[in-house]
Amino acid sequence: MAWNTAETKRKLKDAAVAEFAAHGLGGTTMERIARRAGVNKERLYSYFGDKPQLFATVLADELNKVAAAVPLRELDGPEAVGRYAAAVYDYHSEHPELTRLLLWEGLMNLPEVPDEETRTDYYRAKVAAFAQAQQAGLISDRLPAPDLAFLILSLAGWWYAVPQMARMMHADTAANSAKTAVTRAATHLATP
Repeated sequence: MAWNTAETKRKLKDAAVAEFAAHGLGGTTMERIARRAGVNKERLYSYFGDKPQLFATVLADELNKVAAAVPLRELDGPEAVGRYAAAVYDYHSEHPELTRLLLWEGLMNLPEVPDEETRTDYYRAKVAAFAQAQQAGLISDRLPAPDLAFLILSLAGWWYAVPQMARMMHADTAANSAKTAVTRAATHLATP
């Protein structure tokens, strides 16, 4: 029987996402990833190298998924910024492991993150889209474009970084108010 390499790699990556999101790079073991995937540990090493290489691969894949799922369209006004923030919020809601992976990466305090050059280009393109909309007078220029772009992403993602705080602060409000708050705040920040 032929070995399905693509399916095996997918199982290993899925298991690695779950393990790294739950335990970080330091708390995850290659043995536990392989066991969770139901695959021999040697295959894990042969496909992905060591644990830091696997973490970098997993994080790059997850970031590529969010980039494809939530592209930054033309920012033709504050409402477009609000819609973008809502879409990022929805993505994090459906994929909370991304926030956890990014938090674990931040806790490692690396001098350079995996695939930093590619990721920097990706974020610079977002900043350029905000700057272009600001220069055209379509959105507020009260904040520099890098600050505004970062704040919009933070608004959308932070709910999943500290869900306990969001729950406590919103104890008396409807569950769907978070997305509404993100959308309104992003729109407000972008309004000239």
